[in-house]
Amino acid sequence: MIILLALFIMKKRVYCNCEICQTYINSSWKIQFDNFCDWYTHLLKKSTTRTIHIHVLGNTITANPDNVEYMLKTRFDNFPKGKNFSAILADFLGRGIFNVDGDLWRFQRKITSLELGRASVKKCAFEVVNHEIDQRLLPLLASVAGKEDEILDMQDVFKRFSFDSICRVSFGLDPKCLDLSLPITKFAAAFDLASKLSAERAMTASPLLWKVKRLFNVGSERKLQRAIKIINMLAQEVIKQRRKFRFSEEKDLLSRFMGTISDEKYLRDIVISFLLAGRDTVASALTSFFWLMSKHPEVEAGILVEADRVIGQNKELTSYKKLKELHYLHAAVYESMRLYPPIQFDSKFCLEDDHLPDGTFVKKGTRVTYHPYAMGRMEEIWGPDCMEFKPERWLKNDGLFFQENPFKYPVFQAGVRICLGKEMALVELKSVALSLLRRFRIELAQPQPTPSFSPGLTSTFRGGVPVLVRPRKAPS
Repeated sequence: MIILLALFIMKKRVYCNCEICQTYINSSWKIQFDNFCDWYTHLLKKSTTRTIHIHVLGNTITANPDNVEYMLKTRFDNFPKGKNFSAILADFLGRGIFNVDGDLWRFQRKITSLELGRASVKKCAFEVVNHEIDQRLLPLLASVAGKEDEILDMQDVFKRFSFDSICRVSFGLDPKCLDLSLPITKFAAAFDLASKLSAERAMTASPLLWKVKRLFNVGSERKLQRAIKIINMLAQEVIKQRRKFRFSEEKDLLSRFMGTISDEKYLRDIVISFLLAGRDTVASALTSFFWLMSKHPEVEAGILVEADRVIGQNKELTSYKKLKELHYLHAAVYESMRLYPPIQFDSKFCLEDDHLPDGTFVKKGTRVTYHPYAMGRMEEIWGPDCMEFKPERWLKNDGLFFQENPFKYPVFQAGVRICLGKEMALVELKSVALSLLRRFRIELAQPQPTPSFSPGLTSTFRGGVPVLVRPRKAPS
């Protein structure tokens, strides 16, 4: 009876006669586009306001910077994550910072902001990242460099690297996923599956469909619950180990939360949120960056020339200060994320009836999504060369990096919910990029004209990024 009711609701919601909904229903986007985000970009470009409404999903989607500023700053309180969206991710993220509003969000944000702002934490993060690079990442690549039969999946390597790094910085624990033996962890597969299936919930036309499947524990919902069970085991072990050493060493973020929270389930949600932020987004950004480097040797050369000038030829990067002087590298990282943001779109829910700055009426309860991936492809924002990879667009005439309006570039969100780990992530991205480019040439093992993405909460290359590693003269 419940299943029949769900199908009835689905039928009532799907049959809309507008052109956009008919396109969606017929799945014709698959004929023209490899990626769902490219289909959205196509529709947004056709809209004069750069805003569309997908009736079948009850979703208003925008690539208009004025609308983004309105949602994330001007009328922030009227566009929270919302109960509907929180319910979609509740099994995976629970009450973690990315899935809550109000007091729970403010509490987690306050502690995280205080900790990440401390000089000692920044120093620790810089040291951890560079230790992971020197002791694990570089030896791994060196072990396969120059071997034609040795292919590495760089996406997998970066996920392992970022997982080790975030665990050490946030939890004071070392999972050693990037050892030369590349130990396979059940957690990594479970985390990826949970992210994929949770994202698919958001694409379901009627929430009742996945709720019914969860009630009867069938299909994708059964797989999701199995994955979450594995994730919970890891989170519990992290908390258990941290309790053992907490009073002797309180340099990590989790210890600070444990000082005020006794609820194990709540701590579990915080652990998973840290992992999502520190593992998946950084790995996604690094994967896209090196995919672009393989296709733009002129940018790679520019980064190396700048590094020799600022750091010194055949000299190592030893300070955070020198890293900040690498403006072209910084611009290349930003440009990479303009075209391939780790979070391709982000959704809020409208609390009360509202009008966006472009005149779009938003009804109470409507899901409203801003789309960084599409925004990076809008000519009125980035010019007629918006599809080109050009780090120079971020540099002033004196060669210094120029920060664009964050509402044109909401890769780190913007306004009140701007990413607290932004600076730490940029340090990690630039440190890895610099260290690998100065020692190796990384070439795609298979032709890949454009990336194809798998469903998930973060951008993931379908099939990974298989590469061959060529040695370059290492700094002495």
